[in-house]
Amino acid sequence: MDARYGAPGDVVSFADGYPLLVTSTASLDALGKWLADDGDEPVPMNRFRPNVVVADTDPWDEDCWRRLSIGPVSFRAVKPCGRCVVTTIDQMTAERGSQPLKMLGRRRRLGQDLVFGQNLIPDGPGVIRSGDPVRILERAG
Repeated sequence: MDARYGAPGDVVSFADGYPLLVTSTASLDALGKWLADDGDEPVPMNRFRPNVVVADTDPWDEDCWRRLSIGPVSFRAVKPCGRCVVTTIDQMTAERGSQPLKMLGRRRRLGQDLVFGQNLIPDGPGVIRSGDPVRILERAG
């Protein structure tokens, strides 16, 4: 993984760049509202290919997370996830469009990146499961 964000010994396999990606239903709902207000169809969560989807947060709350635990495993939230053209492809039909990148470019730009979700690195091995409690251990600022 990118040495600017990882620590010695951090590894990734069978993933794009980081071991896990966390997103939230509230952020997807906010993005969907922006798209609908602009005359576009909201996109489903599968466009972003997250490993973990968190409910019961405010939109974009994950931007502030620095450390969290999911069940028994603690994680570092190391950087926002820069999104690529794959998010514009309907996962069921393989049809390509311009959204959500066009909207992320207008509303969620961080430097050159169009961001949605946070990249996570686990502090150690463990098993997480659907329904595990999520606790925010540290926030930015």
